[in-house]
Amino acid sequence: MEKSECAMSTTHKGHLCVLASEEKFDEIRSLVTKPRFLCFNCGRVADEAENLCNPMPLER
Repeated sequence: MEKSECAMSTTHKGHLCVLASEEKFDEIRSLVTKPRFLCFNCGRVADEAENLCNPMPLER
């Protein structure tokens, strides 16, 4: 997979990159309280993989 692709494009609307572009920072804060995943595209972290375009677990 190319780095810039969204692996979960059907749910892209709820991804942190979209929420940040819409300035929904309170919603972002609620999704990053105990981050377990890192986005390989933008470097953001989130509690759940479904909130990132190209997630990978922080721990192996």
